Amino acid sequence: MHVFVFESAVTAIAFYALLAVKVFAFVDALSRRKDAFVAADKMTKPAWLLILGLAVVVSLVLSRSPLGILSIIGTVAAFVYVLDARPALASVTRR
Repeated sequence: MHVFVFESAVTAIAFYALLAVKVFAFVDALSRRKDAFVAADKMTKPAWLLILGLAVVVSLVLSRSPLGILSIIGTVAAFVYVLDARPALASVTRR
């Protein structure tokens, strides 16, 4: 019985950690200038906001599991933004 409690706790921790990454990516994309996305040769700001916003909504509404296919797709999108687009945007907007 204790194994299921442990599994549930690990799943909850993973869910909230990955949700935090998705929310961080969405808020960061929201705070960037629209022209910085074009200058950094990345997808447009509305495209990123749509993808990351859907990732957050799907995590909150449809899937409470970090292992669902839609949750995994949203997590990958958030990590692509954080690890690829965000540094490129930061290099373009540095003063």
